[in-house]
Amino acid sequence: MKTLKFLSVFILLFVINFTIKAQKNYVLDADVAFSGYKYYQAIELYKKAYTKESNKETKSRILFQIAECYRLKEDGTQAAVWYSKAITSKYEDPIAILHLANIYKSQGKYEEAIVEYNKYKAANPGDKRGDAGVKSSTDAKAWKENPSKEVVNALPLLNSEDYDFSPIFSDKKGTEIYFTSTRQGSTGTEVSDVTGMNFDDIYMSKRDNKGKWSTPSLLNATINSPASEGSACLNSKKNTIYFTRCGVLKKGVMGCSIYTATKSGQNWGEPTLIPIANDTFTVGHPAISDDDNTLVFSSNMPGGQGGKDLWYITYDKKAKKWSDAVNLGAEINTPGDEMFPYIRDNGELYFASTGLPGMGGLDLFKAKSKGVNQWGNPENLKYPMNSEANDFGIVFEDGQNRGMFTTSRTGGKGGDDIWEFYTPQILFSLKGTVKDVETQKPIPGAKVKIVGTDGMTAEVLTDDNGAFSFIENGDKRYINPNTSYSLVVEKEKYLSAKGKESTVGYTESKNFEHEYELQPMRGPIKLPQILYAYNKADLLPESKDSLNYLYNIMIDNPNIVIQLRSHTDFRGNNTYNEKLSQRRAQSCVDYLVKEKGVAADRIVAKGMGEMEPLKMPDGTLLDEKYINSLKSEEEKEAAHQKNRRTDFKVLRDDYVPTTAPSTPN
Repeated sequence: MKTLKFLSVFILLFVINFTIKAQKNYVLDADVAFSGYKYYQAIELYKKAYTKESNKETKSRILFQIAECYRLKEDGTQAAVWYSKAITSKYEDPIAILHLANIYKSQGKYEEAIVEYNKYKAANPGDKRGDAGVKSSTDAKAWKENPSKEVVNALPLLNSEDYDFSPIFSDKKGTEIYFTSTRQGSTGTEVSDVTGMNFDDIYMSKRDNKGKWSTPSLLNATINSPASEGSACLNSKKNTIYFTRCGVLKKGVMGCSIYTATKSGQNWGEPTLIPIANDTFTVGHPAISDDDNTLVFSSNMPGGQGGKDLWYITYDKKAKKWSDAVNLGAEINTPGDEMFPYIRDNGELYFASTGLPGMGGLDLFKAKSKGVNQWGNPENLKYPMNSEANDFGIVFEDGQNRGMFTTSRTGGKGGDDIWEFYTPQILFSLKGTVKDVETQKPIPGAKVKIVGTDGMTAEVLTDDNGAFSFIENGDKRYINPNTSYSLVVEKEKYLSAKGKESTVGYTESKNFEHEYELQPMRGPIKLPQILYAYNKADLLPESKDSLNYLYNIMIDNPNIVIQLRSHTDFRGNNTYNEKLSQRRAQSCVDYLVKEKGVAADRIVAKGMGEMEPLKMPDGTLLDEKYINSLKSEEEKEAAHQKNRRTDFKVLRDDYVPTTAPSTPN
């Protein structure tokens, strides 16, 4: 009995010990897979370990690790579920709260994100990421409400239901691209332990004259291998490629490196490794400078700011080797991840970051050059270039404000997709009509001249409807940004008119519209009211403004000779009224000639007295009979006031100036 009892206890202890070891092995195996970036594999191992684990603290850690795997394989929906489980199970590190907040932000749930960021601030008040998260979520809401002027569209012909990302233009015309994809048909037959999908390969597509992209096809086998390839760049001549290749290891860490190959005919030659760091680190996402001497890349090698940083190496043509890697510094890099760099032909550095304030996930940023291989002051590209999802892998067509980028936002086919973007050209046009001010009928054949501060001059004639327009000028435009314009409208037997327009300060397209009403030269032309001292011919100061109006007409119409006429009402002696009106007319002429510099032979004074009462637009003549028929003194006085007026007639329009006009005082 004792022997059997002892044997039973021994077997029980053996089973318990074996079970504990088995449990530990599941966790250990999962941790090894996780450290090797094999998140898809690690999830299954952690889930098995969780079902066999009884220790609450260990189970809480497993929940957190499952969430980490989902986050790192970019499955935010599942990551949020498992972070919430870890937090509920009292996982001790508040980083789970921060990750949950970041995921909510990456899903566009900015209010929920702000709640979690505030929880994180309370749990870890010394970490600035809580405050940064609240601010970035608030900013993201504002950016969506006030989007920038860029237009973005999905490119369904290039994308698949899998991951398609990191486009680059492989020719100088912008009609051919390379990009990375995990779609069906990849070179390798294995499934990635990181994503659970096919390995990445580099594909090519061409755009025809109608803008349609061809069915993507694999690059030749020297570039694509059973391993994972992607995130490439080409030199300025498009004959050297730099690309990322990640090794496949059954155990341990899977590293990524940068390879380069030279074009041989239509295909690429055998690639060679660019030695940058130990193969246990990830080195990838190359971006080559326009002079082919600087290669910027992303890596988690030691010596950075944390996470993945942007680094650069330079090429020594004499020694034919690359320099040691240099970190781009804390102005670009953060404790988060900086990846997918791109150097534009104007020297600006574009990249994606999870550490700088953004809308969620990876956001696109640009940094201006501060010197040789130095960049700073990164700016978020805002919405719609960025979204709550991952946005990265941007590229521009040479010399253009358009290109492509990668996004995982809704509206694509699935996973990461390639979208196009362009900045709409700010276009201006100027249209208008020309009418007769008296009849309100259109004036066909009127000449409209325009002169811009950019040196542009043009003229058009109005059509049968009196309409004119300045829109397209061949392959250019008449009206351009940041330019001011002067307009002159002319027609025989009409006084010319002038106008101004300016596009300075406009950031959006606009169609400017003008309506000109030309005064016919026939008959008397009314002037603004001119006031005199009572029963005198002296001009009152305020009357000079009215005469300045006539002066401008004389300047704008340098070929007219006019008769300036002064009228009185019929009260008083007719002879006296004629003399008074003559003196008043002469006062006006003297002002225009002596003070404003109008040539004396262009203007004649004429006192009309009471001889020509005013005819109203409705045909009513304000003569003595009509005014005396009015019932009230107020009505009568108003009619007298209308008769006391100054106008002018154009005597002829063939005057030729003998000297330049005098400068007005």
